[in-house]
Amino acid sequence: MQIRELSIPDSYEITPKQFGDDRGVFLEWFRFDRLEEAIGHRFDLRQSNTSVSKRGVVRGIHFADVPRGQAKYVTATHGAVLDYVIDIRVGSPTFGQWDSVLLDDKDRRAIYIAEGLGHCFVALTDDATVSYLVSDVYNPAKEHGINPLDPEVGLVFPPEAGEPLLSPKDTDAPGLSEAAEQGLLPQYADIRRYYDFLNHKDI
Repeated sequence: MQIRELSIPDSYEITPKQFGDDRGVFLEWFRFDRLEEAIGHRFDLRQSNTSVSKRGVVRGIHFADVPRGQAKYVTATHGAVLDYVIDIRVGSPTFGQWDSVLLDDKDRRAIYIAEGLGHCFVALTDDATVSYLVSDVYNPAKEHGINPLDPEVGLVFPPEAGEPLLSPKDTDAPGLSEAAEQGLLPQYADIRRYYDFLNHKDI
């Protein structure tokens, strides 16, 4: 597989090598050792999730308090989504910026999103099925959101997604500046110290 860091530091695009024949296709969509080489520490898998969305559904922007936070390794097993990573770390050189990766059942890419980053996707097809490996169990008391339609963030949804469909939770979420004013966003210096801790705890 090929692993490429995105324009938002601490997020990565993973492109697997596929082996196809007249029976179908085989691939490795997750390799703990290859990911560890890229991110500097072992990915502590604690939960896996699957969501199924109709075209136009937007899920996010979501993030969790650090520590522990919730690093995510995400792929689409059916259909297609455009997956976004948003830098919400106050003080980061790329604060407020975002990057995206097309996840689909053709190229079968994945995206890794480190703790402290925001995550969102929009479904480009009906029955878009997304599977997530995450580094901590879901804890609603530590989960937060930012409105994905916030013009300050400026996510661009492809025209093929159609009209965005959001949950009331995501529609009611604060914008980026409001979340910062409420003290919900992680501080970049704190996050960097946490990454350093993860990189050295197994030595």
